[in-house]
Amino acid sequence: MKIARFSAEGLIAFGIIDDDEIVVLKGDPMFAGYDTTGQRLALRDVKLLAPVIPRSKIVGMAWSYFADAAERSAATTGSLGEPRFFLKPNTCVVGPGDPITLPASSENVHVEGELAIVIGKITKNVSVADAEDSIWGYTVANDVTARDLQERDGHLTRAKSFDSFCPLGPVIDTDYDWTTLTIESRINGEVFQNGNATLLKHTIAEMISFVSSVFTLLPGDVILTGAPDRSAPVVDGDAVQVEIAGIGVLANPVRRG
Repeated sequence: MKIARFSAEGLIAFGIIDDDEIVVLKGDPMFAGYDTTGQRLALRDVKLLAPVIPRSKIVGMAWSYFADAAERSAATTGSLGEPRFFLKPNTCVVGPGDPITLPASSENVHVEGELAIVIGKITKNVSVADAEDSIWGYTVANDVTARDLQERDGHLTRAKSFDSFCPLGPVIDTDYDWTTLTIESRINGEVFQNGNATLLKHTIAEMISFVSSVFTLLPGDVILTGAPDRSAPVVDGDAVQVEIAGIGVLANPVRRG
């Protein structure tokens, strides 16, 4: 099932995607279920918004992909170490079509396409075996970073925390199979990033289990699963697209603030 959050004629609501229409729901389906209002709207007549606004946090997994199949083959379980992560504030989130705003303090902003997990229930110290039960669905993410500020500060907090530095969308897919992941990211139509699930160092369940051993995950929290391949710089006027087959394309323009 593909869930969208949208605006139309002053209304902000959730709906289920059904071909070229959206079936309007009575409330937020994460909390209110899937009761419909009986109304259907043409997708062309609505604006898709970020499908979720994290209740408390965005967790970004770092260095989570092997560089290539050779590195994967050479790795052993013991050599992988624990997953590593950082945090982004929920004010980073924007939706499809919203601009990524370049801050005045940075001259080297990079983008990275990623698969994002949307947590569906309170999760603490969950086992690997049970971790995927905490997932409500998946969406597409663009993890934006001011690389020059990262180097200057020596950590990621400021570099990843500007408003608009986490586009999400276009929908949440509640039935997505992450093991089929293929991801391609483009700037002005030119591919700079592609990858698939076979290069992930840790499974989705291992990521969730590890993060939940540190702090409680709340419904609506988002975990960015990391970027395959490389990031790429963007400048004012660029157009970025992140495509995950089976979920959709997240497209955002880039603007100087």
